[in-house]
Amino acid sequence: MTDTAQPLPNASTMSQQSSRIAKRYAAERRFRLYGQLAIGLALGFLVLLLGSIMVKGLPAFFQTEVELEIHFDPQVIDPTGAREQQTLSSANYNALVRQSLTARFPDVTGRRDKRKLYGIVSSGAPFDLREMVLADPSLIGQTRTVWLPASDDVDQFEKGNITAGDGGRISDQEAEWVRSLRDDGVLTGHFNTRFFSSGDSREPELAGVWGAAAGSFFTLLVCLLLAFPVAVMSAIYLEEFAKKNRWAELIEVNINNLAAVPSIVFGLLGLALFLNVFGLPRSAPLVGGMVLALMTLPTIIIAARAALRAVPPSIREAALGMGASQMQVVTHHVLPLAMPGILTGTIIGMAQALGETAPLLMIGMVAFIVDIPGGVTDAATVLPVQIYLWADSPERAFVERTSAAILVLLGFLILMNLIAVLLRKRFERRW
Repeated sequence: MTDTAQPLPNASTMSQQSSRIAKRYAAERRFRLYGQLAIGLALGFLVLLLGSIMVKGLPAFFQTEVELEIHFDPQVIDPTGAREQQTLSSANYNALVRQSLTARFPDVTGRRDKRKLYGIVSSGAPFDLREMVLADPSLIGQTRTVWLPASDDVDQFEKGNITAGDGGRISDQEAEWVRSLRDDGVLTGHFNTRFFSSGDSREPELAGVWGAAAGSFFTLLVCLLLAFPVAVMSAIYLEEFAKKNRWAELIEVNINNLAAVPSIVFGLLGLALFLNVFGLPRSAPLVGGMVLALMTLPTIIIAARAALRAVPPSIREAALGMGASQMQVVTHHVLPLAMPGILTGTIIGMAQALGETAPLLMIGMVAFIVDIPGGVTDAATVLPVQIYLWADSPERAFVERTSAAILVLLGFLILMNLIAVLLRKRFERRW
C-alpha cells in the first residue's frame, strides 16, 4: 500500500480562506446591525406616535370646572309647589346659573358683558342642576355649592391652548373673570368622569366616549357570535372532512381572495342586502356586526385551517388506531390542540373589525348619536367613527378629545389581546 500524502495548503491559500471567513463574519455583523437599526427605528416611530397621542390626549381626561353657589329658587323651579316631574324637568335652570354669576360679579351690568359672563359656564350646566333636582327634590329652596363644567373656551384657556385678546375666543375681560375665579380657588381642573360616562355632544366639554364604546362592544359581540362558530366549522370541514378536489380548491381560492377584498365593499353589501332588502334598522350594532362578520370570516378561516394543519398527524393516527371515529378525533383531540392558534386568528380578525370605519359609514353608523345604546338594535356609533367625527370638528377642544378617544381605542384593543392571551393559556395543551 502506498500512502498518498495530502498537499499542505500554502500560506497564500490560507490567507485567502481567512480573508473570506473574515468577510463572511463582517457581513453577518452588518446584517445583525441592520436588523437592530430597523427594530430601533420602528420602536422610535412607535414611541413618537404614542407619545404625540398621549401628549394631546391626556389633557382631555381633566376638565375645568367652576364652583358656584346655586340657590334652588322655588319660584323658578316649582312655582306651584306640586313637585311634579314634568314641571321640575322643564324648569329654567339656566336662570339659576345666571343668578349665581350675577351675584358673584355684581359690577357686570351691560347686556353684552353679561352674555360673555354667562358664557364662562358650559351650556350643559343647567342639565346637571336638573338631574340633581330630579334625583333629590328636597334641594328646592336650599342654597348649595355646586361644581359645574366650564365652557370649552375657558377650559382651553386654562390649559394654555388659546390666549386672551387679539380677537381670540377669550377676550381680555373674560380672562380677568377667569383669573379672578382661579385666584379665589373656585375654578380648577378635575378628573373628567363625564368623558367616560356620556355620549357624543356638540359641546366638547360635554362629549364622551361611553356611547361609542358601548356601540363598539355590541357590534363586536354580534360579529364574534356570528363569525367565530361559522369560521371554525368551515375550517374543520375543509381541513378534516372535505375531499381534495377542484371544488375544494375553488373554495380555498375564493376564501383567500375574500380576505383581500377592500372593507368598503362589505359595507356596500350590507347597505344593499341588510338595509335595502331585509329592512334591518339603520345605524344599529346588529347590522354593523353582521357586516364585520362577513369581513372577518376569511381571516378566521385561514388562521383556523393553519392551526388545524399544525396538529401533528400522529395525534390523528393514534386516535384512529384506538378506534375513535373521525368526529371524535376532531372534537376530542385535534380541535383542543388547535384552539390556541384559532383564538389567535380570531383576535386578529376582531382587532381588524374594531378598527374598521369604511364599512360602518356605509350603513349609517356615522350619525350624530347622543344616547347610550342599550342593545344591538339601538342606534349607535363605534369608536373609530367617533374619532373620525371629532377629528373633523372645528373646535380646538375636540383635538384632545380625538387623541383621548384613540387612547381609549388602544386600551380596548389591549384588553381584547389580554383576554385572548388568557384564553390561549386556558386551552393550551402540550404534546
